[in-house]
Amino acid sequence: QVQLVESGGGLVQTGGSLRLSCAASRSTLYDHAIGWFRQAPGKEREGLACISSSDGSTYYRDSVKGRFTISRDYGKSTVYLRMNSMKPEDTAVYYCATLMVCSYDSYYDTEKYEHWGQGTQVTVSS
Repeated sequence: QVQLVESGGGLVQTGGSLRLSCAASRSTLYDHAIGWFRQAPGKEREGLACISSSDGSTYYRDSVKGRFTISRDYGKSTVYLRMNSMKPEDTAVYYCATLMVCSYDSYYDTEKYEHWGQGTQVTVSS
């Protein structure tokens, strides 16, 4: 059974940084690409980034490119989302999820994702 557990959310000031973690089994990381999404109140869930299980290639949403970095650590069975230069509009619940192939045209498509974590709240104060 695939289980994903997010952590690391919290309150941060504008311009600050956070690192979110998505814990999964090692087999999950080997068998699936992992992506990060977020959902702000009253808005649709939006894909932010994904990382491939095969070669570690990554894809990002334009609005977070250069500020957010997705990475993985097989030893810790964890995928991270490092967020820098945070803005109030980054406030949302952040989710990680599995997908089979991470690509430029899949990272944002919720229908391509299968297993989801429970989410972690991130709040950026102005």
